[in-house]
Formats: sequence, structure tokens, C-alpha cells
Amino acid sequence: MKLLVLILNRFFWFFPTLLGLVVITFTISHIIPADPVAFVAGDNATTEQVEALRKQLGLDQPMHIQLYRYIVNVFNGDLGKSLYTLRPISEDLSSRLPATLELTIASVLVSALLGIPLGVLSALKRNSVFDHALRIFTVSGLAIASFWLAILLQLLFAMELGWTPLQGRIDGWGPDVVTGFFLIDSLIAGDFEIFFSAAEHMILPVITLAFPAMATIVRFTRAGVLDAINSNYVLYEEAMGFPRRTIIWKYVLRNALIGTVTQIGLIFGILLAGAVVVEAVFDWPGLGLYAVQSILQSDYNAIMGFTLLAGAMFIAVNLLVDISHGFIDPRENR
Repeated sequence: MKLLVLILNRFFWFFPTLLGLVVITFTISHIIPADPVAFVAGDNATTEQVEALRKQLGLDQPMHIQLYRYIVNVFNGDLGKSLYTLRPISEDLSSRLPATLELTIASVLVSALLGIPLGVLSALKRNSVFDHALRIFTVSGLAIASFWLAILLQLLFAMELGWTPLQGRIDGWGPDVVTGFFLIDSLIAGDFEIFFSAAEHMILPVITLAFPAMATIVRFTRAGVLDAINSNYVLYEEAMGFPRRTIIWKYVLRNALIGTVTQIGLIFGILLAGAVVVEAVFDWPGLGLYAVQSILQSDYNAIMGFTLLAGAMFIAVNLLVDISHGFIDPRENR
């Protein structure tokens, strides 16, 4: 019952949160000292042509009227048109969303599959050489800037050693679009050449995104395991003679993962933001690269469309995290 109330509460705040996000983004994007109309019109456009284009795009209206019209259009499913490509924003976002999701999901899986076991081992071997080395590793993961790590990986593995591709998502043409995920679509088509090409192109971007995420998961898993090990119920089970492996994997890990699962949900949102930089470095044709190009071109509609989509995805992921708590921790259902 408690979990149901929590889910309904999240749904209740979903649209007000997005509305606040739209207002903040709209205001910031319209007060920056840049004129997107002049950019679209070109350097050779006359003042009359610029003003005519401004009126055509509706940017000659007061900001509060523009905001009202934009909010009404958004709730009607219309994100507007790009000032640069003149295509509907929804089409641009939907065509690039699978590339970002594939990269982000792969990064989350890698960071979780490596981070959780390492965090458990670090806690079980507390204050050992392994524990100290892993703590240094995690601090490095949190301290290193993503763009700097991405460039270093390119210089070493792509340019110096030649083990991985430098940029892009695939060599040549991609598979027939079914899901938009190249790894899945290539397997559906039975084309393993495309599959391995797509996998090779994902290696460096995934490492770049997964490194700081894995460091966070390791730290939270280690702290959760240490807290659970020192609890009274674990001491009781040890006194009853239960095997230590059973205690760790059946009781300790389940309670320790509550905080870790929350962090994985937050990490997903952080990786979406981090993809803006990483996709620009690796020329990955996803939402991040689209956002960077929109910012450089002062494309207000595209910037707001990207922000709105990223915010909606972040809220949805956190809702899934709240639901998963009910399965991990039965007390959430009381």
C-alpha cells in the first residue's frame, strides 16, 4: 500500500515538474545574448529579412506570450520546429534517442555488473591492499573529467594502438531499423559484421561513461555491505551457525543494494547529461551531440525539446527505482 501511494505521488508530480523545467529552460534560453533568427537568416540577410523571419517564427511576441504558446503546444504533443533544420523537434529527437539509450544502457549495465561485485569484495576485504587500491581507483573515477578521459582513450587505443575505432557509431551503413539499437537490430538481421562493428565503436564511449558510474556504485555498495554486516540480525545469523556465504548473498547483499539501486537510477540521469560531452568527443549521433549542436546554433526549440525529454526520462527512471525498492525491500509494501 505504501508503495502504491508513492507511485501515485510520483505520477501526480510528473507534469508539474516538467512544467517547471520548461519554464526555467525557456527563460534561460531566451535571456542569453544571442539572436537565433540572425543566425538562421545568415550573414547576408538584410534587417528587413531578419525581422520578417522573426515574425514568421513568432519570436517578435513578448516572452510571456511565447512561453504560453509553447506550453500549450507541448501539452498538445508539439515541440515545435528546429530553427536550423526546420524539421519537427520530435522527429529529430526520436531519430537520435535510440543511439543515446543504447550507449547509456550499456554503460549502466557495465558499471553495475562490475561495480556491485567489486563493492562487495571491497567491503569483505576491508582495509586490505585490495580495498585501498579500489578506493584510490574509485576516487580517480569521480575526479577525472569525462571529456579528458575520452580524449586520452582516443589517443591511446584508437590512434596509438589502433585497437578501436576513433569516432562514429558504425563503419558504413547501419542495419535495418527495428528498435534503433544497432546491436539488437544487427542480431535480428543476422548480420554479425555490423554487430561487431557497432560493438567496437561502443567500447571507448561506454568506458568513458561507465568509469565514474562504476566508481559511484562501488562506493555505495561497499558502504551498504559494511552497514549490513555490522547489523544485529547478521550477528544473530552468524551465532546460529549459518554459512557466511549464505548470509552475505541472501541477507546482506539484498539490504545493501537498496542504496545502490537508488544510485543507479540517479546515475542513469547523470549519464544522460554526461552523454552531451562524450557524444560530442566521439561524434556519436545521439541526443548529446544534437544538444551541443543546438546550443552552438542558439536553437531554442531544440534545446528545450532535449531538456524536456531528458527530464521526462529522468523522472520515469526514478519511478522505476521506487518500484524496484518494493521488490528489494519488502518493508516498502507495508
